[in-house]
Amino acid sequence: MKMAYVIGHITVKDPVKWAEYRAQVPATLAPWQAELVFRGERLAVLAGAHRHTDTVVIRFPSREAIDGWYDSPAYQALIPLRREAADLDLVSFAES
Repeated sequence: MKMAYVIGHITVKDPVKWAEYRAQVPATLAPWQAELVFRGERLAVLAGAHRHTDTVVIRFPSREAIDGWYDSPAYQALIPLRREAADLDLVSFAES
């Protein structure tokens, strides 16, 4: 089975709310056997354009796990807080 990933490109608007959101996300990932692979801040844009300052990469065992996580009541409950805390582009990818 091919692994699947969620990549979030983030610009924090409210650091306090963002910290609150980040503290709650791991509990929503656990039932889907997801793991945080990378979290970091942009150093430089080497080509093209990239408007966000932060990136997160989360690995899931399958696309179905991503869909289950994103649609879960636990994660859906966090989306209003996420929207207040940051501007975010969230994209899923599968290994090729």
